[in-house]
Amino acid sequence: MSATILIVDDEDTARNNVAQFLNAKGYEVIEAATLAEARTCINRGSADIILLDVVLPDGYGPSLLEETAHMPNRPPIILITAYGVIDMAVEAMKSGAVDFLQKPLQFPQIEQAVQRAYELVSMRRELAHFREAEKEKTGFVVGNTPQMKAVLELSRRAAQASINVLISGETGTGKEVIARYIHQNGPRTNKPFVAINCAAIQGTMLETELFGHEAGAFTSADKRKNGLFEVADDGILFLDEISSMPLDLQAKLLRAIEERAIRRVGGTVMIPVDVQIIAASNRDLPTMIREGKFREDLYYRLNVITVPLPRLSDRKEDIPELVGFFVKHFNSKMGKNILDVTPHAMERIVAYNWPGNIRQLSNAIEHAILFCDDVAIDVNHLPQEVITGVKP
Repeated sequence: MSATILIVDDEDTARNNVAQFLNAKGYEVIEAATLAEARTCINRGSADIILLDVVLPDGYGPSLLEETAHMPNRPPIILITAYGVIDMAVEAMKSGAVDFLQKPLQFPQIEQAVQRAYELVSMRRELAHFREAEKEKTGFVVGNTPQMKAVLELSRRAAQASINVLISGETGTGKEVIARYIHQNGPRTNKPFVAINCAAIQGTMLETELFGHEAGAFTSADKRKNGLFEVADDGILFLDEISSMPLDLQAKLLRAIEERAIRRVGGTVMIPVDVQIIAASNRDLPTMIREGKFREDLYYRLNVITVPLPRLSDRKEDIPELVGFFVKHFNSKMGKNILDVTPHAMERIVAYNWPGNIRQLSNAIEHAILFCDDVAIDVNHLPQEVITGVKP
């Protein structure tokens, strides 16, 4: 559970009592005694849920409903009303309030209302992530080699157990494809799958990407940002190229895994998260441990199950099936109707060593389909390195 609740009430005692209760339930709480203070918090993006009193020193509480109506993801607003003003509360709900509570406030009713609002917040987070994610799910060819059958069995077990997984293999062997397979075949399948390439982001920025930051945490942090741990709450966080993560950040990742909680950069509150970690590396982590470049304790936290992916050159009997899959895929993508690959072309494809593994094979078939105007891919449609057998 990770949400920040803004309590807007000018009665200090009542506000503090509710804040203490919600803190004890695992929520972060910020407080405002006036509409002006509330507006500041909302503009910063600090609030996930708002508990809003009707009568405030500087105005009418429900006016915030109209002021925030333009926000695409307005925080759910729970109105706090005086006894006997049901008509006003109903009107406020028509204007966008998600619930209302009557004074004197009762803790069980507060908890129920906040929980309903939190479910809405969680749904919005998941939808936002899914919209940003790739629209097209990459397919997966298992093949008939013993290595790939073993990979599939390990992946199924890891998916069902919802445990941390380490996927090892060279670049281009399909580590993210296996991670998505685990996501699709486990109990978290309807929850977020969040992927990040640790090698593509500078260490200091990677920390804020993973854990988020509070407004004012550093010069450019004008608003609070939820980290990927929070976005992936209840789902899977895929850490690609984990070997590139700096040692100091490895220590913070280890703590997050052990405590099942994170703290935003610039924050003071530990936020509980329930995340299955799938990490991937194209480097030999045990060797890095001996060289002092990777934490041994983090390695064992990640390595509950290891899924080793073979090189494509070690599973050449699977290449024709992979080629067939990619031909079908790029036919659809490019609007082509290529029906076959000539025996001579397939011979060259199988003979090539594929240093870039499946990713390079996919690119080569895409290249061939782009230049093929016949019903079958022939040798002259293939990239030059595949034709000559020489790495470019």
